Amino acid sequence: MFASEKMLPGYDGVRPIVWEQGVLRLLDQRRLPQSHEMLELPDVAAAANAIRDMVVRGAPAIGITAAYAIVIAARARYAQDPGSWRELLQPDLELLAAARPTAVNLAWAIEQMRLVIDQVGDTDPVPLLEKRAIEIHRQDLEANYEMGRLGSQLIRNRCAVLTHCNAGALATGGYGTALGVIRSGFADGKIFMVYADETRPWLQGARLTAWELLQDRIPVTLLTEGAAATLMKQGKVDWVIVGSDRIAANGDVANKIGTYSLAVNARYHGVNFMVAAPTSTVDLSTASGADIPIEQRPASEVLSCGGQHMAASGAEAWNPVFDITPAELVDFIVTEKGIVEAPNRQKILQMMQS
Repeated sequence: MFASEKMLPGYDGVRPIVWEQGVLRLLDQRRLPQSHEMLELPDVAAAANAIRDMVVRGAPAIGITAAYAIVIAARARYAQDPGSWRELLQPDLELLAAARPTAVNLAWAIEQMRLVIDQVGDTDPVPLLEKRAIEIHRQDLEANYEMGRLGSQLIRNRCAVLTHCNAGALATGGYGTALGVIRSGFADGKIFMVYADETRPWLQGARLTAWELLQDRIPVTLLTEGAAATLMKQGKVDWVIVGSDRIAANGDVANKIGTYSLAVNARYHGVNFMVAAPTSTVDLSTASGADIPIEQRPASEVLSCGGQHMAASGAEAWNPVFDITPAELVDFIVTEKGIVEAPNRQKILQMMQS
């Protein structure tokens, strides 16, 4: 059993990914906050569908899910043919890789598992693959605690902060990236209120971030994305704190659509802008944000709400899931390896080599 809540003191208890006795279960984030349902994933196809259909979301959580899914797939392929399991496994790896292309943690986790696959001899590969998947999960949790500590150090005065989408325990192995900083800042007495964008069209802020913060009794106030500039103009927040799905080699940041707008508004209004993400999110092979693929999702997500068609009949919709925030609009990138102020290519490389 992997009992992540026992690994580090003070774990927040929100567990979106559970691996126990070779069984993978995911908290169905589409159902929150109305219901708390765990789904069992019997095979790699179910895992790929769960990633694609937003049962699990958030770059680190997607990578962890893929790692465990590869254990399940390898177990099935080895039982099918111990002599050809590697060849049989390749379509499974490709299926997972195609599920959500923007989140670099997915490709990173698959590559980590490929390294183990290449090293396994003629014996059952499952024990070594399971060990590596558990390590990926544990390392993410540890990284989140360290990012929380480092990010909280940057906050000098007691203040309110603004966040976007969900970069909490639900999006990671536990504790969270942006919400990890916020959790640590609240525990340190530096943050007294969190403003959270609703994050349309999936409402991750309203459904997930608000729910998470309330579990920890952290005050949270929701606002529409369009209200953020006025919030800043009125001086109600000192920081914008967000996560990331991919950070390019030059420090450009891909994150949930709407992040770029927040960065522009934050710079105009003199509000600090912090990105918290593990080093597994940094992609040195991607030169800049211009090279990051931006996932497009169905127009129906914008045209409908809660299964009810809301838009005028005949209207079309443009539904990019992510946008790119240029490095020059980012004040700090916080990873488990340290803090990068005013990020650029040289600073990102130095941090990754440290």
